[in-house]
Amino acid sequence: MTETEFLDLADATLNEIELAFDRLFEQDVVDVECKRSGNVLEIEFVENGSKIIVNSQAPLQEMWVAARAGGFHYKRVNGEWRNTRDDSELFASLSDYATQQGGAPVKLR
Repeated sequence: MTETEFLDLADATLNEIELAFDRLFEQDVVDVECKRSGNVLEIEFVENGSKIIVNSQAPLQEMWVAARAGGFHYKRVNGEWRNTRDDSELFASLSDYATQQGGAPVKLR
């Protein structure tokens, strides 16, 4: 994948994550505020102030996630963002992290 292709895909992924959390907020599933600055998306859980940070790392062609559960790296494999350690899928993992931090069941996809 070229750098331009990665940047386009990473941007689309961050947009999809932000829209998913906005939708869940509008449905009163979870009280979050999303802030995007370039390649960094900050998801703040209003009730407890905890955050999940998702950002792209162009030199490594990875998406990185920082949550209470730890720090995680995701590479594109067969059309999905897969965790480089345990092969979990990005959106499924984010759903789990958001459920842990927000206190309500969250499903992004």
